Amino acid sequence: MDWRLNDRAVRHAANLSELAGDLRIVPHDVAGARVYDFGIQAAGGLSAGLKLAQICMSGLAEISFATCDLGGVNWPSIQVISDHPLAACLFSQYAGWQIGVEKYFAMGSGPMRAASGRETVFQKFQYRETPAAVVGVLEGRKLPTPAVLAFLADKTGVSAENTTLLIAPTASQAGNVQVVARVVETALHKLFELGFDMQRIVSAFGTAPLSPVAKDDLTGIGRTNDAILYGGRVTLWVRGDDASLAEIGPQVPANASASYGRPFLEIFEAAGRDFYKIDPHLFSPAEIVFQNLDSGKAQTFGQINPSVLKQSFGI
Repeated sequence: MDWRLNDRAVRHAANLSELAGDLRIVPHDVAGARVYDFGIQAAGGLSAGLKLAQICMSGLAEISFATCDLGGVNWPSIQVISDHPLAACLFSQYAGWQIGVEKYFAMGSGPMRAASGRETVFQKFQYRETPAAVVGVLEGRKLPTPAVLAFLADKTGVSAENTTLLIAPTASQAGNVQVVARVVETALHKLFELGFDMQRIVSAFGTAPLSPVAKDDLTGIGRTNDAILYGGRVTLWVRGDDASLAEIGPQVPANASASYGRPFLEIFEAAGRDFYKIDPHLFSPAEIVFQNLDSGKAQTFGQINPSVLKQSFGI
């Protein structure tokens, strides 16, 4: 299916300039591109975080705030619902593009990835877009430079003038929200890496506690990961047989990893701050539920871990 993810995201981003005051974001012009600061110098906020997450998913998910019980404490949480999880999460939201140009670095996500189409997931599903305009989300601390826009134009085939970028650091209100809103995406990416037939997934529902905004990005990376690894709950509605779900299920939650059990920042430091030295099986929600639409059976794997969350969140 041609999802036209960039076209969808363009529509959702069209009124950002008008909403800049309400969202507490700041627009910039960089080499002709529209760049919106959601939390570097701009204050941003919770509403900005929701908008950022929704555009990152090309508008193919409903994202909202809720509450959860965090070891006896009433705590804010993020709720994500999608009837198009493969497109919303893996083709759009997944932060699969490391953007390094000269001395600039940021993690790239959003539908602009589909215009580049170089990642394994796009090759696997033979999906690529050739849009007139692209939208991307950057997780970083600095605004992109003209050299970054030239790099993106080369990779996406879309000029800077037709490029819209939204950026927020992890240690900001908006950045914090958009990272925790990846709770469903982490489940889907884990299943993809395990070789699961992603076409079986029909709908998705996920929740995760909203981590406190950290004083620095390193601490923010730890807390937002912990929110998902130890507090994320995802339900997937699927089709097909139950036996394969029972077989793959125990491999999906974060507790399937030998690295599980400590705050992520400790694990990250022990790995020399190198993500690639961390067991990739760790990156998944705490709990996964499969509801089989064909058999009517539900299977649950994993569990949340409030004690590690409290340690990570400092409560």
